[in-house]
Amino acid sequence: MAHILVSPLNWGLGHATRDIPIIKKLLDQHHDVTIAACGNALTVLEKEFPECSSITFPDYPIPYSASRFFLPKFVAFFPLMLKAISDERKNLDAILAKNKYDLIISDNRLGVYSSKIPSVFVTHQLHYHLPMFFWPVELLAVALNGYLHGKYRHIIVPDNPPGPTALAGKLSRPGTDETKKRAYFSGILTSTHRQDIRQDLDYLVMISGPEPQRTRLEEILVKQIHELEGTSVILLGSPRNDDNQIQSKNCQVMAYAPTQEKEYLMNRAKCIICRSGYTSIMEIAELGKQHALFIPTPGQTEQEYLSGYYERRGWFHSQSQYRLNLPEDIRLAHHPRYTGFPVVQRTRENVDRLYEHVLAQYLA
Repeated sequence: MAHILVSPLNWGLGHATRDIPIIKKLLDQHHDVTIAACGNALTVLEKEFPECSSITFPDYPIPYSASRFFLPKFVAFFPLMLKAISDERKNLDAILAKNKYDLIISDNRLGVYSSKIPSVFVTHQLHYHLPMFFWPVELLAVALNGYLHGKYRHIIVPDNPPGPTALAGKLSRPGTDETKKRAYFSGILTSTHRQDIRQDLDYLVMISGPEPQRTRLEEILVKQIHELEGTSVILLGSPRNDDNQIQSKNCQVMAYAPTQEKEYLMNRAKCIICRSGYTSIMEIAELGKQHALFIPTPGQTEQEYLSGYYERRGWFHSQSQYRLNLPEDIRLAHHPRYTGFPVVQRTRENVDRLYEHVLAQYLA
């Protein structure tokens, strides 16, 4: 039995939730898993895997902006990020001094690796997308990625290989030789499962992301949802507010839905309205949904790139929250020119292959 340290970044829940199928596979193979994380990421994984030991392991503060001008703040934040990675290395040394591990799995934590213990890195973002006038920063980021990726044995990319079926587009395209020779394209990894149930819910609205943009999107969508015909459920993504409300006889507003209930609602929905975060994208691909409306978080270049990429590919319609006209955008989202994602292999097959081709060699 091997002992694995799994450490996801706590920038949203996506990093933690996509590690769930990996952890389940490791436990099914009778390995011992320790979770090292902080905040909501740690809470979610502790609830999902109460049999696993856990360690509170701080990561980096989130450089989110109250305005759409996220990028300048992120660039200014860069020196603090380097300091945080240095602190992360020291904290990891303290963790490794107390216990023996056979493998380290870091999900987007750039300082979580060891020269003495095989380490793998999970990310869908091998390449960054920045506006043209920031191209020197983009080139610097690609070079830095290549340097840091060289610290790991494998880079696990939860996407199809580069090409016409890559869900992350250029974001999952290796930018350096160091990254290219380590990249393993696992296919999508999500904790959401497809259920064979009737699609009897017209719209599921999932509001998520950092404040204050989460609240701003909530204000926009709650005002416009009554203009749609059919049944709808709005998930506010606000677990601290447990007051569920009825917006109208055809619309239920829920502050928060547990994982299983959210999965059930997603399976029932004919059309999903959400941010274009990569976690939601993998869920929609796993479920094989054909109709969705993506609303990228203002200033988050990854989400803005992905929503524009899907629009150009003719997969899904997207719209800025500042120009959102829900009835019209829903009409466009159902236009025959939008085909949905190409058929992808499901998570179950992907994680089995990932274990066989990558992880098992370190756990014999």
